[in-house]
Amino acid sequence: MTNPYIAIIPARGGSKRLPGKNIRVLGDLPLLAHSIRYAQASSRIQRVIVTTDDPAIAAVALDYGAEVIQRPHELSGDEAPTVSALQHVLAQLTEWPEAVVVLQPTNPLRPVGLLDEALDYFEQHNVSGLFTVSPNPHKLGRIEAQRFVPFNYHFGQRSQDMEPLFYENGLLYVCKPSLITQGAVMDETCYPLVVTHPYAAVDIDTEADFAYATFCLNYYQTLHKSNHP
Repeated sequence: MTNPYIAIIPARGGSKRLPGKNIRVLGDLPLLAHSIRYAQASSRIQRVIVTTDDPAIAAVALDYGAEVIQRPHELSGDEAPTVSALQHVLAQLTEWPEAVVVLQPTNPLRPVGLLDEALDYFEQHNVSGLFTVSPNPHKLGRIEAQRFVPFNYHFGQRSQDMEPLFYENGLLYVCKPSLITQGAVMDETCYPLVVTHPYAAVDIDTEADFAYATFCLNYYQTLHKSNHP
């Protein structure tokens, strides 16, 4: 592969449900810094770029060694899609990478080897991108006319006999710049990389999500220390 990878972390300000969440301290690091450090730990990532409209987020990003690209106001609202911020970053670059790794700061905890596994697959297969998914074991259904209508099972069916379903967990995305310029981070050609680690369930939007992330971080740090005295 002739051109390196870059990581882009979209981190706008103005969160309504959990104000200041992207720079709130989780463990010993601001939330944003977990994703910055994760990208920096890979020798295959040449640049780590944070796109933000918030000066406080920009300051944290610079403190932890990331580059910052100021996101325009019109790309920073609640309705602005993430891909518009990624397109803006690419427009500022003089040379495009082979692929972009997108890391959401609200998914701060990721398995150690996941990024290398994702990049290995991307390099070895002809896909326009890759994203992470996790199994969804729940019995799902709709409520119609005050009745529950099963979607992925029938009443009385055992969980182990259900058709496997998966959800997009948001841990990481890998995509070619050409896909981003077309207005997407993933399409039907992208590979779904299955992640079963409990970190996949951590996605911070509320105070309860933050408390759960803190629990997971402390639990696995303690477990790691006990296994490596």
